[in-house]
Amino acid sequence: MNQIKNIFFLLLSILVMAGCEKEQFDDISFVDTITTPAKIAAMYNITQDNSGLVTITPNGEGLAFTLVYFGDATASPANVPAGANTTHKYAEGTYTVKLRGVGLDGKTVEVTQPLTVSFKKPENVEMTANIDASNKFQVNVTAKADFETLFNVYFGDVPNEVPTPLLEGDIASHVYATTGTYTIRVVALSGGAATTEVTKQVSIVNPVLLPVTFEDPNQPYPFINFDGGNSTVVNNPFKTGINTTDRTGKMVKSAGQPWGGSVLALGAPIDFSANKIFRMKVYSPRVGAKVLFKVENPTNNAIGFEKEVATTMANAWEDMVFDFSAINTANVYQNIVLIFDLGTMGDGSANFTWHFDDIRLTNTLPNNAVELPLTFESSTINYVFTNFDGGNATIIDNPQKTGINTSNRTGRMVKNAGQPWGGSFITLDAPINFSTNKTFIMKVYSPRVGAKVLLKVENKNNANQNYEREVSTTVANEWEDLTFDYSAINTANPYHNIVLIFDLGTQGNGSANFTWLFDDIRLTAGGNPGTTLNVPLNFESTTLNYAWENFDGGGATVIENPYKSGINTSNKVTRMVKSIGQPWGGSYLTLAGPIDFSGSKTFRVKVWSPRVGAKFLLKVENAANNTQNFEKEVASTVANAWETLTFDFSAVNTANSYNRIVVICDLGTVGDGTPNFTWYFDDITL
Repeated sequence: MNQIKNIFFLLLSILVMAGCEKEQFDDISFVDTITTPAKIAAMYNITQDNSGLVTITPNGEGLAFTLVYFGDATASPANVPAGANTTHKYAEGTYTVKLRGVGLDGKTVEVTQPLTVSFKKPENVEMTANIDASNKFQVNVTAKADFETLFNVYFGDVPNEVPTPLLEGDIASHVYATTGTYTIRVVALSGGAATTEVTKQVSIVNPVLLPVTFEDPNQPYPFINFDGGNSTVVNNPFKTGINTTDRTGKMVKSAGQPWGGSVLALGAPIDFSANKIFRMKVYSPRVGAKVLFKVENPTNNAIGFEKEVATTMANAWEDMVFDFSAINTANVYQNIVLIFDLGTMGDGSANFTWHFDDIRLTNTLPNNAVELPLTFESSTINYVFTNFDGGNATIIDNPQKTGINTSNRTGRMVKNAGQPWGGSFITLDAPINFSTNKTFIMKVYSPRVGAKVLLKVENKNNANQNYEREVSTTVANEWEDLTFDYSAINTANPYHNIVLIFDLGTQGNGSANFTWLFDDIRLTAGGNPGTTLNVPLNFESTTLNYAWENFDGGGATVIENPYKSGINTSNKVTRMVKSIGQPWGGSYLTLAGPIDFSGSKTFRVKVWSPRVGAKFLLKVENAANNTQNFEKEVASTVANAWETLTFDFSAVNTANSYNRIVVICDLGTVGDGTPNFTWYFDDITL
């Protein structure tokens, strides 16, 4: 050990003297950063001439030099500086080579490594070649044999390949540039000229899987085009709005057949067990262009399911929704078929050119979808009622901002002369999920006590599949919450239409006596939401106590909405001011009961952010045990405007109970209480 220390201080003295030739060297702080030797090993290279000459190359971390003890009768070790090697002649046999790595601080680490010197041909050579779990282009190779000293691995993807050396027990990894089938060759070397080799073929594949984003540069996206349709992947020419990605699909429909389109084969069957709503971004040359989205069985295209939706925008990206809730999940579907303007022959012009992107299977709808709860507050959602037989429903400014309903807009039903069953219906963009919640609650403002209110749901394609409940009003000229018990509904049917009929059996006359207001149609687990604090949270109640608990600089309070615009014109919101405290400063709200994740696991929150890229963390906790929690963080994409942020809680452990909502803005940054650290949020919905 004294010899090692003397060598170290001699090296240090030489460094200091060398520095003094130009200027004074008095900074030796680098000594504090010297690391102890680690990961010591050696590579053997045996000359294949039966001479027994072995080149030993030590390597490791933090090495100044390595003392190599050859493991035979040689008494003195070889002193090998970092990056160098030594040679030694061995007789045939098996040896234990000892490596003593020495660091710049004089500390040592000692390991031993076996060495077999045999002029005999290696036997029982075995190799494995496995695709890496995290990189489908990477293969990991291991090998073992009897009488071998080293393996050379050839991965088979380049000419004149320089082999990769491999010791038994180690792994040789290689990343291929492209897909294909490659022959891997492993040559087992002996201590002499004799070698043994084995080969194995590996296939590098890159299957197209959902979601399809067209961003993978190693994926050719092999469209099969038919009858005039032609889909290719191109650089995104319209990086605007909701789609600023680099690449998109492009469909040009030329002369051929009216059904011309393209097929994209996926690498695995589509899993419809949980999600049954396809969404795809489309850039259309015109409003009203039809987009057919179809899935097929890969071996029998007679087994398929399709939906067709018309575009609502021209020369702008929109997120189109294709409801596959009625699909027969007993079948296997692996091909995606796209047909634009089915029934019309294309001409290859700009008028028959579409771009499409981000094909994904979800259980959520876009921000402008007509879905429950129906609050009628959105300025982007088109609440289209279909009136029949004297019923006339419209959306108006709330003329009765009192009691339990001070929102800005409501529905109004005027029952005119027509039929006793006159009413209206609205069609939702996705079927109603009755898997957990089976109680409708709707706010109603009635001109009289005892007026009958019928709420009915229907299958939009088969009105014979329906369910209804009728309740009578109990107050006049005052808002009340009416409850409709749907516990006996047949959940095997899909229901898209909500039908409202007031005073069924009586013909209306269009007067004030036959005019009702209605609002906030929502599906719940039961009970009156005006008396319990739970999700959804809209902060509008005058009876609930939204008692935010603040911690470490966070400060949340319910206030009058200072920004009644865009997608949020409600009266009240929560304001979060992050002041000086801790980077994790935030607030939490304890609910009246646990959150029900059995039906949905996607939170949506309307957020007004002071800047783009500000992080908004939404967390759920068990109030009695906050180690039981789950969280997601999403960054804002707009500043000083309302947007809806989506939080995917699909991985939440539903075996735990969560009855607390936690909000943290800009986790990791200490706030300063200024407008730059002030957020507003509203309508926390699941």
